[in-house]
Amino acid sequence: MMGPAVYILGTLVTLMCSILLLRGYVRSRARLLLWSGICFLGLAISNSLIFVDLVLYPEADLYFLRLSTAALAMMVLLYGLVWESES
Repeated sequence: MMGPAVYILGTLVTLMCSILLLRGYVRSRARLLLWSGICFLGLAISNSLIFVDLVLYPEADLYFLRLSTAALAMMVLLYGLVWESES
């Protein structure tokens, strides 16, 4: 019973972090905030896929899609960290 609430809360928290990071990027133009905001947006998508997979459509298997979305989000952040350290 608590599972769906936790999935929704996790999605909302990561989405809010993304919004705040991207808003900070717009104000300061610090590119690390951009990469972090995009990463958190990807994590919010991944968290919403957890809700869809486990609550809305439990017969579907979205495991690979969930993990690849989170991995892609982390790769964006890693790329941003490496790119910013070189400049």
